[in-house]
Amino acid sequence: MALPPSHARVVIIGGGVIGCSVAYHLTKQGWKDVVLLERKQLTSGTTWHAAGLIAQLRATANMTKLAKYSQELYGNLEAETGVATGFKRCGSITVALTEERREEIYRQAAMARAFGVDVEEISAQEVKARYEHLNIKDVTGAVYLDKDGQGDPANIALALAKGARQGGAKVLERTCVTGITRAGRRVTGVDWAQGTETGHITADMVVNCGGMWGHEVGRMAGVNVPLHACEHFYIVTEAIAGLTQLPVLRVPDECAYYKEDAGKMLLGAFEPNAKPWAMKGIPADFEFDQLPEDFDHFEPILEAAVERMPMLAEAGIHTFFNGPESFTPDDAYHLGLAPEMDNFWVAAGFNSIGIQSAGGAGMALAHWMEAGEKPFDLGDVDISRMQPFQGNKTYLFERSKETLGLLYADHFPFRQKATARGVRRTPFHEHLIRHGAVMGELAGWERANWFAVNNQKPEYEYTWKRQNFFANIAEEVAAVRTNVGMYDMSSFGKIRVEGRDAVAFMNHVGGGQYDVPVGKIVYTQFLNHQGGIEADVTVTRLSETAFLVVTPAATRLADQTWMMRHRGDFNVVITDVTAGEGVLAIMGPNARKLLQQVSPADFSNEVNPFGTAQEIELGMGLARVHRVTYVGELGWEVYVSSDMAAHAFEVLHEAGQDLGVKLCGMHMMDCARMEKGFRHFGHDITCEDHVLEAGLGFAVKTDKPDFIGRDAVLRKKDTGLESRLVQFRLKDPEPLLYHNEPVLRNGEIVGFLSSGAYGHHLGGAMGLGYVPCAGETAAEVLASDYEVDVAGVRVAAEVSLKPMYDPKSERVKAG
Repeated sequence: MALPPSHARVVIIGGGVIGCSVAYHLTKQGWKDVVLLERKQLTSGTTWHAAGLIAQLRATANMTKLAKYSQELYGNLEAETGVATGFKRCGSITVALTEERREEIYRQAAMARAFGVDVEEISAQEVKARYEHLNIKDVTGAVYLDKDGQGDPANIALALAKGARQGGAKVLERTCVTGITRAGRRVTGVDWAQGTETGHITADMVVNCGGMWGHEVGRMAGVNVPLHACEHFYIVTEAIAGLTQLPVLRVPDECAYYKEDAGKMLLGAFEPNAKPWAMKGIPADFEFDQLPEDFDHFEPILEAAVERMPMLAEAGIHTFFNGPESFTPDDAYHLGLAPEMDNFWVAAGFNSIGIQSAGGAGMALAHWMEAGEKPFDLGDVDISRMQPFQGNKTYLFERSKETLGLLYADHFPFRQKATARGVRRTPFHEHLIRHGAVMGELAGWERANWFAVNNQKPEYEYTWKRQNFFANIAEEVAAVRTNVGMYDMSSFGKIRVEGRDAVAFMNHVGGGQYDVPVGKIVYTQFLNHQGGIEADVTVTRLSETAFLVVTPAATRLADQTWMMRHRGDFNVVITDVTAGEGVLAIMGPNARKLLQQVSPADFSNEVNPFGTAQEIELGMGLARVHRVTYVGELGWEVYVSSDMAAHAFEVLHEAGQDLGVKLCGMHMMDCARMEKGFRHFGHDITCEDHVLEAGLGFAVKTDKPDFIGRDAVLRKKDTGLESRLVQFRLKDPEPLLYHNEPVLRNGEIVGFLSSGAYGHHLGGAMGLGYVPCAGETAAEVLASDYEVDVAGVRVAAEVSLKPMYDPKSERVKAG
């Protein structure tokens, strides 16, 4: 058996389908010195027992792009390598058994068309014609994708491995990684053991493709890779006479999927309450292992399946299979450059979609590694979205019970996770709960999303229609539009940048101008070299040498990592201070009046104009107020140290009673920002959206030299915009928009909504979305007829490039 070399450009740890795909795609890019190390035998972890379902449609455009790429790759891999992949485009059918699920899958079908995926909505009778064995009782609708398929998971991985070898990669089995060496923010190599032989490979880069071992491999490098193995069950019947090739069938309302395979039927399950596995670690000798049967756990799924497909009652069970797969806290896989290290990459935690994801994930990661920047927006799966605490084993154990089942649960808008809650609480948490707050969770933070009133149950009742809090949000929006509202923004990230080079560093990393007076607030973006948006933040100058960068809660780690990686020789210290201060937003026409009642400070335009901060006394304590807004009203964000936060809340809430102050939540903020046309990072603006096409050119100061993205901004000014971010409002006030609904211009699909919410003040569902506009003026873009496809129904929409609410920001700047 060959021993590893002494040096490699990249060492890939793990020989499942993901590791093989990364190796294959790196060699396709001409990389040499690619070494893949597998502890036992290729595919022996999860890949060998995967069901091999290969679907094109995912929840976002780029994830769909990657899934489509996988399927196209597998179709050609056999011809390239001579290894049979078993890939067949047999199509897939997803059936709904309820009206709610029907709306979900029909919205997915509309989304598929916007993403360029062929899809067909079909009736129960049409399902029966394509799948005669199915009992169509209760079927309310279905969707059919003709290019979906299935494949042989192990052989797909082995074909990728052979392709990698043909490209010059060394693929070594029975070679276990025993340690990872580091120097500062870089890994320097890996220690290995092969039988009685041991050694070390120095490496320029390391990729963690460890699957369910990914958490443990990450720990060796000081990197957080939150995932946990769960038991995953399926049965395979004896041969069934006359059974021929069928589409893959999914019945999510019964937690089940079906696949015909060589005249047998495979029935698999994603049950609502999963069984986490290997709390004390995966056994060292694990290789092609099965876990003990648990028929009691699987029985409810089987009972429903026998009724849904009566032929199963006559078929004997050939195999009852139970094998482990890894799941992440949010059911999205981990891809990308680890925040803790500058040359350690991750591709792990594929949540039962590893086969259909492997081709695209390997391609995207290889491009990222080659170019040093993401090839397109990968925010859904970028490992930097994971918070440090999410590597906690108790947390992962609790959350993994739920995440497996969520794959087939109803994907209702605003659906909240039920497990592993309460980890991060703001200083106002108990006060908010006492006043009826209904909590949601983001990045572990418990956040008040809306407030129950008049003995209303403080909990979500999910539906695709108007949810039980719809009227509550209308009242909360009305409060900030006509009076005053107060809400908790403590979860937003706060990063302190301090040092003698703070101004120069900020001017290098950000598009704005930061050489401003102390107390000035700059709304700004961090750009990449293509002019795409890596972060959307506000930056407040606290002193001659210190700035406070405020980020969305979910991207604090990513934004801090971006700054760390571009620090270079600048003399600055970058520190997360999020937990140090609570933040209350006071917003609405009477915001100034409320603050004047609790503080002797001057909140006038002369002293505290829009875009400035000042230190104040508040009640018996101290605070700092930032005059900015995400809801488009006169208002302040009140920053108060955590020890005085409860006092600040009590003082403001009590003083606000005479004014009728209303406690508000995050849903109100989203609806109000949508009316104002404010962008949401991760949806409306991402690393692949050019700052000028996003309509944010006003925040970029090209008259300063040498900031990241400057050349790309100047180039775009010369060549012109290829698309514009447009605001939409449905003319019919009844339908609801969430995101990804197709946008039609003069009857043709031209894009999709990047985000959606209800405009309670403006009286209709609203959204933002990019419209292609190469060679067109703004007037020409607006002159067309626009519609939005809502679950297959086209609804007329009005459009605007300026905010439909308060286009000149007169309310924001009110004296």
